[in-house]
Formats: sequence, structure tokens, C-alpha cells
Amino acid sequence: MLPFEYDKHKALNVQKKSFMNFNLISFDAVYEPQIEESKRVYVYEFLANEPKLDLIFVHGIGNRNISYLLWFAENFKKHGINTYFVILPYHWFRAPSSWRGGEPFFSTSPKHCSVMFHQSVKDVRRTLDYVEQTSHLPKAIMGFSFGGMIATMALAIDERLKKGILAFTGGDWRWINWYAPHTEQLRKDYMEKSNEYNCRDEATCVKNRSAALERLDHLEKIEDIFQLEPACFHYDPISYAKFIGQPVLFFKGLFDRVIISRSSDELIKRLSDVRKISLPCGHRSSYFFRRLILRRSLKFLLEDEKLDHRSLR
Repeated sequence: MLPFEYDKHKALNVQKKSFMNFNLISFDAVYEPQIEESKRVYVYEFLANEPKLDLIFVHGIGNRNISYLLWFAENFKKHGINTYFVILPYHWFRAPSSWRGGEPFFSTSPKHCSVMFHQSVKDVRRTLDYVEQTSHLPKAIMGFSFGGMIATMALAIDERLKKGILAFTGGDWRWINWYAPHTEQLRKDYMEKSNEYNCRDEATCVKNRSAALERLDHLEKIEDIFQLEPACFHYDPISYAKFIGQPVLFFKGLFDRVIISRSSDELIKRLSDVRKISLPCGHRSSYFFRRLILRRSLKFLLEDEKLDHRSLR
């Protein structure tokens, strides 16, 4: 069984709590997580009155971004899109209260990280299983930052997703592990502990990845990804990009220091059907463009529908 596969016949064991504007759904994970709190998957369900589309929304790493990204789910609902906001493993309800969110993802071991990333992909796919029980509408996915990486993998893996929106995200771990501010501690860990591939700095990273990078464009099927070494390619979005045939809308921050331009560009150039929108913002300041992002996303997702653009202001 490939890392992103699971037993689809396993019971979901759904539980639902209803609130004023949304439902909080939970169901069993299809894997054994590192901690007890992540054994249940939690999804904020925002159901539109006259839905035209189902959207899976995937947040970035860390708990701090979840609250403000829920704004998108609330507003997609107002415009006819059922939105399912997935809480990723090791975040929020799914982690100890003392955690900042996503701690197990910050590891120098590619083999460990591969397991963590594919757990997230399984949660997305399991959410699709849940949605399909009650809806036959077209399915799409939107991911911010780290969530965009998970969305990239899911688009390549699961043909039920018909469109994708990737926001302020990228690929090629060289440009993330060695340049992003939030991976500074990880760089220290590489120097002190290394990993199973003896990666200690950017130079050894480049050397270890060079042969597999040359093979990327020649992969014939997704299964071939798992023949690449080092194992960081098993969860690198650039490994999956060539297998995405669906239309993709890509938001890029021109001043993004978390996902630098080189990382975004490495992913964009490998997507076969992509529309890029560059915004004059950084990673976090992208929130000031949330209404524009919403408008352009709605236009992309519902381009076959007649939109009242006055309602999108």
C-alpha cells in the first residue's frame, strides 16, 4: 500500500456538533497518529443555502493562522460554496494545549516527515469520503502555505478534486528548509544532528538531491516518486506537480519571505494548467488582500456560473 492509500471501507464514525453558522464534524483517522489527540479528524463544515460546489480548505502550519483563515470558509459559504475546513493533525483540538501546532512536522528526518505529510493527505481524502455521503456536487481544494503543499499532493493523488487553489505556497525543500525564517531551528538541528542521509547544510542538501531532481520530469506515474532518494521527494510538492491535470489558481506574494519566490516558481513551472496572480505582499500581510483573494477564487471556482460581482465587494 502506498503512503497515501488507506482502507476506504473503514467506518468514519462521524460525530457532529451544530453551531449558529457551522457544524463541527469529527471522524476517525485512518492511521495511528503520534499522539492520542490526533486520532479524530476535525472539520469545520460551512453549508451554503444554495450550494454549487464543495470546497476542501487546508490551513497552514501552526495554530495562529487557523482563526483568520476561517474567514474564507465563512465567506465562501455566503457565495454558494460548501466549505470543509480541515484541522490538520497535531494542530488545535488535535494536539496538547501547550503546543503551537504542527510540531511533529519539524523534523530533520525525511522518512519521518513523509509519514506526517501523508497523514495530512489522508485526512483530506477522508474528508472527501465524508462529503460524498451527502453531496454529489463538484469538488475542489484550496490550501494556504503548508496547506498548499498538502493540497498539491492531494490534487495529484485524488481525481475527485476537479480544481485547486494554491496560495502562498511552493516546493523544493532546498528553498524552504534553508531560507524560511520559521525553519531556523530546523537548520540548527541539521547541523547538530544531521539525518539518515547525512544532510547537514545547504551544500549537502543540494548534493544529495541533485540526481533525483534530474529524474523528476521523467517520472511516468505517481508510484515512481517513492523510488526517489532522499525521501524528502516523497512529500515535496514539485514531485507531484506533473501529475496534476486539473486547473490551478496560484496566488504568489512578491515579498514573501516564508515561501520565497524561488520555491513558488519551482512549483508553478511544473503545473500544466496554472493561472498565477502575484500580489504585492508578504506571507502574513496577504491577509490584507483577503477580499481580492476571495473574489478571484470565486471567479475561478464558479467561472461557469453567473456571479453578481456587486456581492463580492
